[in-house]
Amino acid sequence: MGNTVLEAKTREITGKAVSQLRENGLIPAVIYGHGQKNVNLEIPLNVFQKVYSIAGESNLVDLVIDGGQAVKVLISEVQYEPTKSFPVHVDFHQVRMDEKINATIPLHFAGEAPATKELGAILVKNFDELEVECLPRDLVDHFDVDLGSLKTYADSIRIKDLDRPAKIKILVDENTTVVGLTEPRAEEAPTASAAESAAPIAEGKGESTAEEKKAE
Repeated sequence: MGNTVLEAKTREITGKAVSQLRENGLIPAVIYGHGQKNVNLEIPLNVFQKVYSIAGESNLVDLVIDGGQAVKVLISEVQYEPTKSFPVHVDFHQVRMDEKINATIPLHFAGEAPATKELGAILVKNFDELEVECLPRDLVDHFDVDLGSLKTYADSIRIKDLDRPAKIKILVDENTTVVGLTEPRAEEAPTASAAESAAPIAEGKGESTAEEKKAE
């Protein structure tokens, strides 16, 4: 992937007054990094959304502040408005290219598990993304997970089975299951007690007891 560039301006407005920025189509943000002072920023919302759709949280972005020299950042956290589902604040993490970082890389599940089609097995995914450690330049867009190897209920894909660059360290035990299979739940048959409790009602319908007959 080529360099993704995002332009921002330093922000003077803070606190509740940032609602004014959002009304004008801007999103408040902050950049922080190793040994550096936090800087408040503002970015056009539509521009940020385009960059985020390309870079996500696992690709480097060239952030240009006030027309200066670009700095390498990761989109660290995006906060959303609860009811309208659009971003209201962004955190950028400035990185050093010679210093390892922690990041999350999404999983892309590819293909179809034969066991789901042939045996009716249920696919169980334990992760949608994985935390990793590596140098910023070694980050990748995603890890592929090929479901084609899942042929029986006993099959699974573990961390150690994933195809990934050797320079990326996944911060999860290598024997942890990423995706596995479970048998479908069988329909429960009526219990004996339920059948017995229903029987007297059916058998006794329309009949009179001895006391009732005397009364008649």
